[in-house]
This record gives sequence, C-alpha cells and structure tokens, in this order.
Amino acid sequence: MAPTPPAASPSAATTSSTDSKMEVWKETLYDHFQKAGDENQLFTQYDILDFDVIPNRDTVTLLKVLQSLTNDRLLIAVSSQTGLAWRWRSVEDAEKYKLCSTDEQRMVYGAIDEAGGDGIWSKSIQNRLNMHDSVLKTALKQLQGKGLIAPFKNVEHPNKRMFIKASMRPSERATGGPWFTDSALDEAFIEELQRVIFDYIKRKSTYLSTGSSSASGAARTAVPKKGVLKGGLDTKGRKRSAGEISGADGEAGTKSAVPAVQPPKKVPVNLPLPAGFKEYPTVREIARFISQSGITSDTILGEEDMQKLIDVLVFDGLIEPIRVSGRLGYRVTRAPRQSTTNWAARQDGGPDEGGPEPFVNGYTEAPCGRCPVFDLCEEGGPVSASNCVYFQRWLGLE
Repeated sequence: MAPTPPAASPSAATTSSTDSKMEVWKETLYDHFQKAGDENQLFTQYDILDFDVIPNRDTVTLLKVLQSLTNDRLLIAVSSQTGLAWRWRSVEDAEKYKLCSTDEQRMVYGAIDEAGGDGIWSKSIQNRLNMHDSVLKTALKQLQGKGLIAPFKNVEHPNKRMFIKASMRPSERATGGPWFTDSALDEAFIEELQRVIFDYIKRKSTYLSTGSSSASGAARTAVPKKGVLKGGLDTKGRKRSAGEISGADGEAGTKSAVPAVQPPKKVPVNLPLPAGFKEYPTVREIARFISQSGITSDTILGEEDMQKLIDVLVFDGLIEPIRVSGRLGYRVTRAPRQSTTNWAARQDGGPDEGGPEPFVNGYTEAPCGRCPVFDLCEEGGPVSASNCVYFQRWLGLE
C-alpha cells in the first residue's frame, strides 16, 4: 500500500494564495497605469486607489504591490509637490536593468535613465553616487559595451562628457534642435529658411503693379507758364495779354510735339495692400507652407521653430507684425522699396539682400525716407506733402 502524501500546511497554502493574488494585482495595476496616461504622468496614492484594483482600498496592500513593481523596475517613485508619486516604465526598458550584472552598473544606469533626454555629465554621476572615479569609469565602459548607454555632445556643455541611454533620442535642449547639425549651428540652413519665409510673406502682403507707381502723372496736361515779353524798355515788365499768351502758346505747340511733362518709365513695383486687409500670413500658415514646400524634408519644424525665425526677421526690420480683427499676421516693411525678385533666388550678397534699405543717413530719419507709399506721393493725389500727418509729428507741431 502506497504511503499517503503529507498534507500541505495551512501557512504554506496561505502564502501561495497571497503570492498568486499579488501577481494578479501587479499585472492589473500596471495595465491601469498604462491606460491612464503616458510614462511622464505622475500618479499619487489616491489616484492609484481610484483604480479599484486593491480590495477594500487597503493602503498596506497597495504599498506592498507598489514596492514589488518598483523592485521589478516597472514603476519609478518620484517626489512631487503633493508628496510621493509614481510613474510607470515600459517593460522593454525594465528588462534592460536585468542586463546590469553589478550593483555599480545598475546605479550608474539608473542615474543616466533618470536624466532623460538631456543626458548627464560623468562628474554629476560621480558626485550623486559618491562613487570612486575608477569604479565609475569601469561601469561606464561596461554599460557602453552592452549597448545600454552612449556618449553624446551637448550644445550647452560642449566640453563635458555627457551620457544618455542608447535607446533614447537627445532632447532639443541638448542638441540645439533643428538649427544645429553635428553640434554646430547650421547658419546656411537658417539663412535659406529666412529667405524663403521672407519671400512668402512678401507675396502674401503686397501686390505687384506692372505699371508706374505714379501713373497719374502721365495724364497731366501741359500748363502754360506765365511769362514776360522780351523787348525794349517800353515793354519791360509788362505782362502779356490773353491774346498774346494764347498766340504764343499756339506757335509753341506747332514747333514742338514734345509734351511739357514726360510720362514716367513703367517699372514693376510692389505696393502695399489696402487698409483692413485680413489675409496677412500667420505663423501657422507659414509653418504649413514650409512643411509642404519640401525644403525641410529631413527636419521636422513646428510653429515654435517658425516663430523663432520670424522673430529674427522682425528684429532685422524686414517684416512687421500686424493684427487685424484679432488675427496676428505679418507683412513686409516699406513694400514699394522691396525688390520684385525673390530673395531666395539670389546667389550673391549678404543676408540683407532683398530686404529694406538700411537707415544710414539723415534723409531716412525724415518721414519721406521711411514712407511705405513714397512713390505714390504727389500733389493732388491721395497722399501728398501738404496733407502728410507724419510731418507734423516729426516736426513736433502736434
């Protein structure tokens, strides 16, 4: 007769049941973390209790489950303004901690992991962990050999040896964003983008007139000048009569067919859009145009990046912001003075080519030197020196 197997003790059965429940709680709680937010979101104790995973909202059981997940590297404990909080880590990243064979490697890798996309300086790791220099160098070398970390250059600290997780992309703060290539400022790329943006704003904020900017002058009629008869002393100072003037003018008209006022040469010119125009390009429209143009196919530029380039053009005096009906757009300054050719198509000259003329002399300080409708100014027209409001202000008469 076979011997009867010994019965399991009640304590062993209870321990096995508790362990199985713990694993179920861990898996369920971790799934709730992933569904509730991304890896950067913090969860307090009350947030976790609201998941209704822990029975009876037992805080003791909750802390045991959280500690077990933390030991498995699936949770990260963080000290927040409201107290202790947790954020979750992906299973793939947690598995990489198992590749660390020593405590030193785990400590160094943990410090680099916490630094995130900004990376961390080797000296900062040494000071934080209070680790000997030789031990730190050995751990860094071993972690690099396992493909867990990688050195990189930080544009803010180019002379410091920085480290980052091999699977993580450096942040824009560390690399300088899209304006840096191999940790060096890409001035050619920035200038090319500025030229394209300026040309786009110029097309959207002006219209090209193929005729003369003062075409009304061509329609002027020759006005006869008042004259004095030349002759002897008896006629000196005597004004001509109406008959003499008309007769003299008739003879002058038959002798020469050249008009008294030559019509101006017709040249293309950019003219400003009328007041109240509401379709000046915004930052979003400019960013969409750059994205669709394909000139930045290897670089992703957002509205914040576009705003930086636009601000540079504003500071250089090439464009200016204008708000119409709550819409903030941009237009070129002194439209009639702008070149009709595209700035981006020019291969010569510096960054100021294609933009407004610099304010370098006394004439440009007067209203006429900076007037955006200078070519339209004439007596009898919509803008003239006699009704110019800027002269009164410039002369201090207001």
